[in-house]
Amino acid sequence: MSDPVQLSARPVSPDDRDFLWRVYASTREQEIAAFRWPPAQQEAFLRMQYRARCQSYAAAYEQAEHSVLLAGGVPAGFMIVARGPSEVRLIDIALLPEHRGHGLGTQAILGLIRETSARSVPLRLTVHRGNPAIRLYRRLGFSVISADSVYIEMERHARLG
Repeated sequence: MSDPVQLSARPVSPDDRDFLWRVYASTREQEIAAFRWPPAQQEAFLRMQYRARCQSYAAAYEQAEHSVLLAGGVPAGFMIVARGPSEVRLIDIALLPEHRGHGLGTQAILGLIRETSARSVPLRLTVHRGNPAIRLYRRLGFSVISADSVYIEMERHARLG
């Protein structure tokens, strides 16, 4: 069995624009393919949604930290985190398909769990009901604190283990 890939992070820079777009688009490929639109229409739709998402996050989480996740020094994904006095919020995390399923997301979230445990604040996130990452969040000790027909709000209390 090989050693796990070393995960690190660095702040997003303007040079990351295309990479961030590629990661976002990769998370929507299956969903958009179901529409059977021509590739140009798929891309136009995704770019519109990506711009709206970026604007929404910027408005709601002005001070959020945007990071590129690096697997062995290679850009593998991104993470957006908002830190406040009473909580840490995982706003978004995504990995390129070739980096999924290797424990990188788990490593990133465990780092946030250690941070929130040290600060004695909860780690919170909102996830789409159909997102398979819900299984990961439950395995890492998150519980549902509220839900509607589209989204689930989850929280992990400030304790490790």
